Amino acid sequence: MNERLTQTLRRAAQSNPNGMATVDGDRRRTWREVEARVARAAGGLRALGVAEGARVAILSLNSDRYLEAYYAIAWAGGVMLPLNTRLTTDDVIYMLGDAEASVLCVDASFLPLVAQVRERCPLLRHVVFLGDTGAQPAGAMPWDALAAGELLDDACAAGDALAGIFYTGGSTGRPKGVMLSHANLVSNAVNAVYMIGYQPDCVFLHAAPMCHLTDGMSTVALTMAGGTHVFTPKFDAREALRQVELHRVTHLTLVPTMIAMLLEVEGIERMKLDSLRQFMFGSAPMPDATLHQAVAIWPGMLFLHGWGMTELAPIGTMLPLAMRRPAVAGDRLRSCGQAMPNLDLRIVDAEGREVPRGTTGQIVVRGPTVMLGYWRRPQESAAALRDGWLQTGDAAVMDEDGYVYIVDRLKDMIISGGENIYSTEVENAISLMPGVAEVAVIGIPDDKWGERVHAIVVPREGAQLDEPAVQAWARARIAGYKVPRSVQVRRERLPLSGAGKVLKSELRAPFWRAHERSI
Repeated sequence: MNERLTQTLRRAAQSNPNGMATVDGDRRRTWREVEARVARAAGGLRALGVAEGARVAILSLNSDRYLEAYYAIAWAGGVMLPLNTRLTTDDVIYMLGDAEASVLCVDASFLPLVAQVRERCPLLRHVVFLGDTGAQPAGAMPWDALAAGELLDDACAAGDALAGIFYTGGSTGRPKGVMLSHANLVSNAVNAVYMIGYQPDCVFLHAAPMCHLTDGMSTVALTMAGGTHVFTPKFDAREALRQVELHRVTHLTLVPTMIAMLLEVEGIERMKLDSLRQFMFGSAPMPDATLHQAVAIWPGMLFLHGWGMTELAPIGTMLPLAMRRPAVAGDRLRSCGQAMPNLDLRIVDAEGREVPRGTTGQIVVRGPTVMLGYWRRPQESAAALRDGWLQTGDAAVMDEDGYVYIVDRLKDMIISGGENIYSTEVENAISLMPGVAEVAVIGIPDDKWGERVHAIVVPREGAQLDEPAVQAWARARIAGYKVPRSVQVRRERLPLSGAGKVLKSELRAPFWRAHERSI
């Protein structure tokens, strides 16, 4: 296979050399300029000892330099290690040590970590500073200095060569490093260009973290199309909308929790957001209430629901173009779409047998975007990859036309008195209740039933909610055994992972701490 990450950049510079490539604050660069900076920065990395297979970590908020580092590491023949910006210092140190990273690229937001990292990571030899030079740490190499050096010929790593290690999980143990090849990332980008419809005139706002592949899928795909990348350092609802207005953004990918925050911005109905062509969402199920509110504000918008995971680089399914308009899609807007063009996808039972359409089972996938495995974890790799099929751990239903409906993460399913209760169904029902801003449903210990349904509800400002009211609302909409037996009303927002998913493991922990079995 000849797929290589750097080819997507070379194509953009060839097919749209004078097109606007990156917009970051006052900085503007064309694709010809970005390609040259990447080739020079790769030369600087090579001078620091980055050669074939060397791991280079990136710990930074979103920026044009992040995108350049993404490509320069591959251009030098190295392996990128994007680190979640919400990690603890111990997690960062663990991942740097586990991957044996020799170089860390860091921006000003993470300068306080540098001293500890240098002390506790003996294999880390160099720190490269992605921020502005005025705040750089002692002994660090400024990125712009690397990008002003000698041009380096592309190492042309390709195919099954390792392109990046993307750490995921950690709620039930140490995080696992998902190994993605050049072929994985490029095959995913081809899917995204085809299914999303990226063209040179597209403008994508990096509002979700670039360290996460929910956003990262467009890092490569939009580059392949020669479009324009706009950057905001981290997600802020009002700032994201301002960037859309200012730069005439056409495409935006967010997780549902972020979309809910956008909808809370006062005056959103009056903002000039007509440049937006398509809202892409995934990573977690969209609550019905959030979807209804978004459709009410943008009735003509294309809503692209997709499903994926890091192990798939990351796209597994997407709604086809004809089903992205609410008036046409109807209930199918709740679907996460059909399998991507080059993937086989099945819904199977516990024994791996495909289940009848309309029956809940686990999604399994095979194809060119499926990961190589987990970094230095052969047993876990073998468990996840069975006969070439990735065991996703996601429960779903497929209809007669191949549309997939995510039911829940298998680990979030609640088993109460022998009944399987999917938390997302309960959450959807409660999310429609007036006054509810956020809701998470978890299973907690119950001496009689094993587990019982417990809801954690965050009210909207000024709303008054209590347990009886929430239970009564749910009881009118779902089966009695699914109604929460207990409800906690809290004012602080639900805890989120770096990918914007609700950290249910954190919510469950206090309830299961004294029990031998936990979930």
